[in-house]
Amino acid sequence: MRRLLVLAVVFAALAGTAVSAAAAPVTLKIIFKEGLSVRQMADTVSIVHGLAIRKRHVTPVLTGASYASAAAATSAPAAFRADDKRRSIEGFLFPAGYLFGASTRPSELIRLQLDAFATRWKRLDLSAARARHVSPYGVLTIASMVERETVAPSERKLVAAVICNRLAIKKPLAIDATLRYGLGIEGTRPITEAELRNQTPYNTSIRPGLPPTPIGNPGLPSMIAAAHPANLPYLYYVRKPDGVHHFFTASETEFCKKAAEYGYHC
Repeated sequence: MRRLLVLAVVFAALAGTAVSAAAAPVTLKIIFKEGLSVRQMADTVSIVHGLAIRKRHVTPVLTGASYASAAAATSAPAAFRADDKRRSIEGFLFPAGYLFGASTRPSELIRLQLDAFATRWKRLDLSAARARHVSPYGVLTIASMVERETVAPSERKLVAAVICNRLAIKKPLAIDATLRYGLGIEGTRPITEAELRNQTPYNTSIRPGLPPTPIGNPGLPSMIAAAHPANLPYLYYVRKPDGVHHFFTASETEFCKKAAEYGYHC
C-alpha cells in the first residue's frame, strides 16, 4: 500500500485534533494523510474497516465502497460550484484524524471533513490570488499539486511559484502528478511514452492551464502556499537524488543540465 495511506485504529479517549463523529461504545479513529485523493481515502476506509473487524470485533457501517459512493453523491461547497465543472468533491475532504463509531454513516464522516475544510479555508487571505486573477477553486487546485509535488515543507511556496509563473505566461505546467491522477497511475512507476501523449485533460504537459479539478485533498500549509507563492522567477524544478529536495531555476538550460546530472530526461 502506498506510503500516503496512513491510518490508525485506537481504543478510546484519543488525543490530538480528531473530531468525534458519533458517540459509540467502541471508538475508532481514521487518519487521512495530506494529498490523498478521494479514491485513496476510500481505500484507507476499507483498511480501517478490516482492522476494526479483526482487532476490535466490530463491523462498522462505514466501508470503503459506501464512503466512495457518498463522496460521489456529495456536491462541492456552494462558493466553488461555479468553477467546479465536473461536480467533483476532490480537494474539499480535509485530511486529518477523525473519530467514528460502528454506526457512523459515510455521509457523517464526509460532513466532518467538509466542515474541517471550511474552517481552514476561512483562514486564507486570497487577496494575492485575486490580484493574479486566480479563482478560489484555482488556488485549491494549485494547493493539491503543491501537496503532491513536495516533501520538504520549505519548498511548498517555491513549487507554488513555479506553477503560478507558468500559468502567467501560459506555459504548460508539465506536472507528472496530474497525469498520474488522470490515468490512475499509482506509485512511482515510470510513465510510458504513450501515456505522456494521452489526451486526458489532466495531461498538463500538452494542455495549458490547470487540470479540471484538484488532484487530491491538500492540507492547510499547501493551501497557504498556493494563496501566497514565493515572489521568485522560477519556472522549473527537478527533484534531487535525495528524493526530498528540488533544484529550482528560471533557466531551461540550467534545468536540463541538472536533470541530466540527476539521471532524468529533459
